[in-house]
Amino acid sequence: MQQQMNARPSVAFVGASWGAMLIGMLAYLVGLWNAQMQLNEKGYYLTLLLYGCFAAVSLQKTVRDRAEGLPVTGMYVGLCWMSLAAAVLLLTVGLWNASLLLSEKGFYAMSFVLVLFAIVAVQKNVRDLATHDSMPERAADAA
Repeated sequence: MQQQMNARPSVAFVGASWGAMLIGMLAYLVGLWNAQMQLNEKGYYLTLLLYGCFAAVSLQKTVRDRAEGLPVTGMYVGLCWMSLAAAVLLLTVGLWNASLLLSEKGFYAMSFVLVLFAIVAVQKNVRDLATHDSMPERAADAA
């Protein structure tokens, strides 16, 4: 199990993860920029994207820490789950009540979900690469 957790992610997976995250964020932000809504609405959706990203990365980190046997309090894990659920729920309520076309609502929902999934994969890759590159046998090979 430990050997599997220390495996270096492939260049293709790292690139696909970063690409999906950047494409999702760019699409979401371009959609907001071009949207015919008031600035406070745009701020709401931007804040939800940022909050959702932070919550997803925090949750990924806590789950990974627990899997590796690092201490994580139950309160923090619960807070991470609650934050991610709140971001998704607030986006859902916002889109449900928005005066947007159904296709626009779907666009925001799908790009939001894409970003959340991709940012978890990016965080996993960043951590896997840092762990892999700091392993003692890898440091000896590099020297």
